[in-house]
Amino acid sequence: MNNALRITVFAAALAATFGTAYGVGRGVDPLVAAEGRPAQPHTGHGEGKGGGAKAAAGAAGGLQVSDRGYTLALETPTIRAGSRAEIRFAVKDGTGRKITAYRREHGKELHFILASTDLTEFRHLHPVRAADGTWSTPVDLPRAGGYRAFADFTPAVEGAENLTLGADLAVSGAYRPAPLPAPRATAETDGYRVALDGELRAGRSGELRLTVSRSGRPVTDLQPYLGAYGHLVALRSGDLAYLHVHPNEGGPGPVVSFTATAPSAGTYRLFLDFRHDGKVRTAAFTVRVPASGQDAPGPRENGSGAPAGHAHRTGRTP
Repeated sequence: MNNALRITVFAAALAATFGTAYGVGRGVDPLVAAEGRPAQPHTGHGEGKGGGAKAAAGAAGGLQVSDRGYTLALETPTIRAGSRAEIRFAVKDGTGRKITAYRREHGKELHFILASTDLTEFRHLHPVRAADGTWSTPVDLPRAGGYRAFADFTPAVEGAENLTLGADLAVSGAYRPAPLPAPRATAETDGYRVALDGELRAGRSGELRLTVSRSGRPVTDLQPYLGAYGHLVALRSGDLAYLHVHPNEGGPGPVVSFTATAPSAGTYRLFLDFRHDGKVRTAAFTVRVPASGQDAPGPRENGSGAPAGHAHRTGRTP
């Protein structure tokens, strides 16, 4: 039981299993807060007010390395756990050329997500693009195993739609799997408590309300992060299908509201990025989505005696 499995470049993807320790990733690349309200959230990545056809369908991204003539080319397919490394990649068009023109969304040309296949680790990164179209970003991943890299972007081409492409990354080192945590209505991160209310439903839109508090008091001065008061990424356990949604109108806290559609039934891991006191934090939740027409799983205790799915909407600690 105590023998660690040594992951190699060739075996890392096979060694990864699908579970996760209850924990949170850390957000990076904080935005210097602009005065006033952040810009109206763009909803092209997922479903929100005014979302497009892809959003309305609840389509999942990240399952393909190539889509609609574009390919995510990961130039760093393996790194070592616990060591700072640089990940390099490019997005190539149908001719094999690296693309250099992107539409800016939330102040960035491209959003880059790393997640372990057991959903223990999560990083929302914003790499730098060189003139030739090569992207690079430093990263330090403490745990070995299989990872999925997601590039979320829109090419600066007339009629181009938002794309999320995915590629596998192997992180070598001693690997130990962990079980997926049970669904809970609250998550703790860096002294903050985030309460989740609402349901993620298969094939139908639903509202998710996340309430941020600290020391038992609602946080009413969330700061804009990439033009919004919060960003939510959902990953489906098993294949890591990717769903990226943005908040509805509101803010600056304590409630950040999202409208989202799950592409299918299954178990999902939700990662909420929010910024406060000049730092980006990430809170993580496990959510089970029943098949269409079936009832959602019964409420679970959230750790304080309140049933899951009925978190207080005032932002006060339940």
